Amino acid sequence: MAINTNSPLVEQRADPFVYKHTDGFYYFTGSVPTYDRIELRRSETLEGLADAQTFDVWFKHDSGPMSRHIWAPEIHYLDGKWYVYFAASEEDDIWALRPYVLECQGQDPLNDEWLELGMMQAAEGDEKSFTDFSLDGTVFEHNGKRYFCWAEKTGGQFAASNLYLAEMESPIKLKTPQFMLTTPDYDWERVDFWVNEGPAVLKNDGKIFIAFSASATGACYCMGYMEADENADLLDRNSWTKTRMPVLETDYDKQIFGPGHNCFTVAEDNETPLCVYHARDYEHAVGEPSVVPKTDTRSLEEIKKDPLYDPNRHARVMEVKFDTNGRPLFELY
Repeated sequence: MAINTNSPLVEQRADPFVYKHTDGFYYFTGSVPTYDRIELRRSETLEGLADAQTFDVWFKHDSGPMSRHIWAPEIHYLDGKWYVYFAASEEDDIWALRPYVLECQGQDPLNDEWLELGMMQAAEGDEKSFTDFSLDGTVFEHNGKRYFCWAEKTGGQFAASNLYLAEMESPIKLKTPQFMLTTPDYDWERVDFWVNEGPAVLKNDGKIFIAFSASATGACYCMGYMEADENADLLDRNSWTKTRMPVLETDYDKQIFGPGHNCFTVAEDNETPLCVYHARDYEHAVGEPSVVPKTDTRSLEEIKKDPLYDPNRHARVMEVKFDTNGRPLFELY
């Protein structure tokens, strides 16, 4: 396909996630603007995802857990079954986000029934994981082990959002206590909010990279990554280094604003790595918000200015290239 980062791949789908399965199809999901459901679509080509039929496979609850802010779903195929990982909060406490898991009861994720497995479970004796604002969970395998990586705040809504990593015991439970992979250290990670979130895993040339997004969800949103040797202990902080500066950020000339919350997949050739991310075409939130939480005490005019409720974060795609040291390059062109 001809890759053009200035043209959306799928419009109005933030936090995009694309998984290419062994059946040759691309499976796509992301946050719908109303934050009220899990939507899936599939296509034999990436371009085909734009117009592919959408399937609403799960809807939020009316109250209680999983009744508000259905965010950043990811679809994974683990141990012969389909799973969706997503974050959700409660109608009466819209920032009480936690990670939840769905399991498909058949092999057709678009049409078969999905079962709620509940909240992601911490390892035995781990009294910290998923006890506060937690979201953006992703799953990956490395050197015979399966890992869960997610963002979590400790200390309330306005605390820092860190990235944590743990080995998994099963698709619904951790095996090891949480390990803090990164906290917002630099100024580009601390614009409006101190944020590290949206992890995504890429491997190349003997290295493993975990890309992440930083700062608030407006034009300041950007990406960096953590890097480790492929044979290192991934649960040892000394194994990881962070990029000193963002590797993808707003480009005013190209009209790409707030790029971030990416995933990685491959092109139709099954070799060329691609980065799928979201960004807006403009700097400031405009128009009507996609949803207004009942318990939000702000005025409508204030909510209109909140980039979180602006529906026009579009999924986009770029080819990932590498420098002479095997590190990824994220180039808008």
